[in-house]
Amino acid sequence: MSTIEGAGRLSGAGGGILDRERIIAKAGYNRWLVPPAALCIHLCIGMAYGFSVFWLPLSRAIGLSAPKVCADMTIFQELVTTSCDWRVASLGWMYTLFFVLLGASAALWGGWVERSGPRKAAFVSAICWCGGLVLGSIGVYTHQLWLLWLGSGVIGGIGLGLGYISPVSTLVKWFPDRRGMATGMAIMGFGGGAMIGAPLANMLVTYFKSATDVGVWQTFLAMGGIYFVFMMIGAFSYRLAPPNWRPDGWTPPEKANAYITAHQVHLRDAHKTRQFWLIWGVLCLNVSAGIGVIGMASPMLQEIFAGKLIGFPDLSFNQLSIEQKTAIAAIAAGFTGLLSLFNIAGRFFWASLSDHIGRKNTYYVFFLLGILLYAAAPTFASIGSKALFVAAFAVILSMYGGGFATVPAYLADIFGTQFVGAIHGRLLTAWATAGIIGPVVVNYIREAQIAAGVPRAQVYDFTMYILAGMLVLGLICNSLVRPLADKWFMKPEEVLALQAKGTTTMSGGSYGIDKGGLDARSAAFWAFVGIPLAWGVWITLQNAIKIF
Repeated sequence: MSTIEGAGRLSGAGGGILDRERIIAKAGYNRWLVPPAALCIHLCIGMAYGFSVFWLPLSRAIGLSAPKVCADMTIFQELVTTSCDWRVASLGWMYTLFFVLLGASAALWGGWVERSGPRKAAFVSAICWCGGLVLGSIGVYTHQLWLLWLGSGVIGGIGLGLGYISPVSTLVKWFPDRRGMATGMAIMGFGGGAMIGAPLANMLVTYFKSATDVGVWQTFLAMGGIYFVFMMIGAFSYRLAPPNWRPDGWTPPEKANAYITAHQVHLRDAHKTRQFWLIWGVLCLNVSAGIGVIGMASPMLQEIFAGKLIGFPDLSFNQLSIEQKTAIAAIAAGFTGLLSLFNIAGRFFWASLSDHIGRKNTYYVFFLLGILLYAAAPTFASIGSKALFVAAFAVILSMYGGGFATVPAYLADIFGTQFVGAIHGRLLTAWATAGIIGPVVVNYIREAQIAAGVPRAQVYDFTMYILAGMLVLGLICNSLVRPLADKWFMKPEEVLALQAKGTTTMSGGSYGIDKGGLDARSAAFWAFVGIPLAWGVWITLQNAIKIF
């Protein structure tokens, strides 16, 4: 909380450079400069998805060539030991810390983000995320696991939450004509962060490692510095739409969709509605199914197809040699990368499609198609079709990403745009919950199937049916979402009191700001974020082609 309060002091009582009043756009501004600003933030914090690239080198930080294992070491001893290497399972708790803290911080400080504006929120996010990397590097250097957890996990996780929700409300208000597409453009960056960050981290570790060091603490420092520059550029490029801004020449449809309200629901009331908790269930169940697959994508492909991946169709996983298992592990890494690519693409594709078919209908597609594909996956595996199996999970992961990108627009449709960022922050507790449910279901069912003697190629069949069942529940939740009753909406004078200073009308207008386009400045900004993203896509495709 002190970092957030510090940002408030930096702003100053008279209005500082971080205050929302300082970043309201003026006539002539191009709204297409806002999405790349959001991408600057999301491409950096999205590296949370790729942190697993550090686990193996960190697991031999002391032993160097091989882990120095200390038998019977408790987790409490592991937190402070300087003579034994850390276990990969203990390092993996960072992933849990990231997403639990992301959901918790987004829910806790979502209202503050809404009041303070995206620049201040992104500034604090950069301090937490990049400062967490610096503190984590000290933990690696001194070999203190608790410091790594605290720095990158806890403080970095708070930065994730603030950075993740910082552009949501802003983009929804800048693109009332394309809400889904706008949030899709920004949130796809979170999925793309690992595509850039993971190969960058590998390159840096290779550069910094030596005969006496695995090169991770230096990589943390370098990435912290790089990310800080990018995030500051993003934070100071944010601009807010003037109150009730509308694109020049655009008016809301006369016959508005019943699920798109023209009114506003206060943050204090949103969580009291049935609609909030139904959409919470929609997101939680969609994410639980998808995140369970993400966590087990590599071993799943290896165990199901085994020798078929390297031209030995008669060999099961347990019959493979160590060299053969190494070969199929490399192929499975390509599968994981391909899923990441579809996760990213789905965020933009499905969210943009939702502008045309509606958010509720988009989620109907997610659940109905997802149920079909999960139920069919065991059949694709039994007939030995790699192409159908990979295609099914590529589509599933596109809908997983699409669910994240579509939900902010869904919330704006139901609750209005005034508090959508803060409401979205509270809804992200569904993500934190799914981050526990999904992996637990997949991992424990897998272990139970193996213990029962089920062949490796079939241990995921029951899991697929369970995940399909989750989507059935999500389908039911989505079908129950209805427009809100009038009692939940704020009175016009209440909304006016909350608008930015300087407006005396509720009708709004274009304020001399048109729909914008790809001028020289916006083209340069898009290239600034697009070139690293294209590089990440190229690296991913090179690895993915090995599957076939």
